[in-house]
Amino acid sequence: MSRSVFLDRDGTMIEDVGYLDRLQRLKLFPYTVDAIRLLNRAGFRIVVVTSQAGVANGVITEAFVKNAHEEIGRRVAAGGGRIDAFHYCPHSTSAAVAEYRIECDCHKPKPGMIHSAARDLSLDLSRSFLVGDRWRDIAMGQAAGVTSILVETGYGKTESTRRPASLAPVSVVANLIEATTWILRQ
Repeated sequence: MSRSVFLDRDGTMIEDVGYLDRLQRLKLFPYTVDAIRLLNRAGFRIVVVTSQAGVANGVITEAFVKNAHEEIGRRVAAGGGRIDAFHYCPHSTSAAVAEYRIECDCHKPKPGMIHSAARDLSLDLSRSFLVGDRWRDIAMGQAAGVTSILVETGYGKTESTRRPASLAPVSVVANLIEATTWILRQ
């Protein structure tokens, strides 16, 4: 079974622009490709786990989400890195689009996306990590039993000052490249 690093997308790998609705607005942080390439070289599988409420609210389509993920994958590959899978949740219990208005096990902070990826890719969650910029990312990782790290990019700087009492303490680092360094030292 493989080790993995689960990466939140918006605010962790790419600039958080609200609803990413055009590829022209997709901007990887300058260290994202380097971080992924280093993790790949260390033997980690990379899985992106992202909530996409824009689908539930009719702002974007699932086809656009898949196109955005293909573009991220291309950019990472052009820099010598590899993303093994993208898992996203298009659901919300308050969705404007009826077909997405469901209670699911993949909506953060529930661990469904991680469990699905673990089944699909034969991942060892006890030796895996999650990196995200929100406490709901961390809660998802902790619920799945993976070591979780909060980055201060995206919403992370604000989030880091108010950890919910229900969550175990985690390492807080400046960004994805620092999280990568932390992971590689473990």
